[in-house]
Amino acid sequence: MSPLLEARGLTRRFAGLVAVNDVSFTLNSGEILGFIGPNGAGKTTLISLLSGTLAPTSGEIWFDAHRIDRMAAFRRARLGIGRTFQIMKPFPGLSALDNVAVGALFGRGAGQSKLKLARESARECLEFVGMGKHADHYAEDLGGPDRKRLELAKVLAMQPRVLLCDEVMAGLNLVEIDEVIRVIRKVRDTGISIIVIEHVIKAIRDLSDRIMVLHHGEKIADGTPGAVLGDSRVIEAYLGKKRS
Repeated sequence: MSPLLEARGLTRRFAGLVAVNDVSFTLNSGEILGFIGPNGAGKTTLISLLSGTLAPTSGEIWFDAHRIDRMAAFRRARLGIGRTFQIMKPFPGLSALDNVAVGALFGRGAGQSKLKLARESARECLEFVGMGKHADHYAEDLGGPDRKRLELAKVLAMQPRVLLCDEVMAGLNLVEIDEVIRVIRKVRDTGISIIVIEHVIKAIRDLSDRIMVLHHGEKIADGTPGAVLGDSRVIEAYLGKKRS
C-alpha cells in the first residue's frame, strides 16, 4: 500500500544554516507518527515544509500519490493537510465558534460555502475536543489549555486527512496532557493520519505507532517507540555523551 504522505530528500537552508538536511520518511493511512528531537533539531521547520508555509530548498513531498512541494499552503489545506501552530493566534474579536467556523469555510474542498453550515460544523468540532461550553466565549479570553483545544478544533473543522500537531501539549499539566492524548486518539479513530511534535516523552510514547528523531536537521532514527527510545544515538542526542 502506498503511503498517504511521503517526503523524499527534503532540505531547507536559511543562508548558511541547514535546518532540514536530506530527510525522507513516510506516513501511512491511520498512523500516528511522532517527531522528537532537541530544540533546534528542525522539527517545526519540517512541519512547515509539509504544510506549505515554507518551501523546500530541494527534495519532494508527495500526498496521496501527487507531488505537492511547490503547491501553495492554502491549496494543500484544501487537499486535506492541516496543522496546528506552537504560537496560538486566535482571531481577535471573534468567538471560539466563529474562530473554528473559519476553518470550516476554507478547509478541504473549499469547506462549507455557507456561514450557517460552517457554524454547525464548528460547534461539532468544539464538542469533539471538549470545548462546547466555550463556543460563545471570545477566543482571546480563553486560558492556555483551552486555546490549545481551540487550535485543534480549528484544524479539525478543515476536514483534514493529515493532521500536523506542533507541540499541542506544551505548557500543560499531566491531567491536561492525558486529556489531549485522548482527543488525539479520537481524531485518529475517525481515520485521520497524524504527525505529532512533542517533548513530553510519555505522551509521544503512548500516542505514536512510530517515532522519528531529528538531530541537527537530520533523521537519526525511525521505528517503533520502544526501539527508538532505547536507541543509544537518541539517548545521546537528548542527554549528551556519557563521560568515561
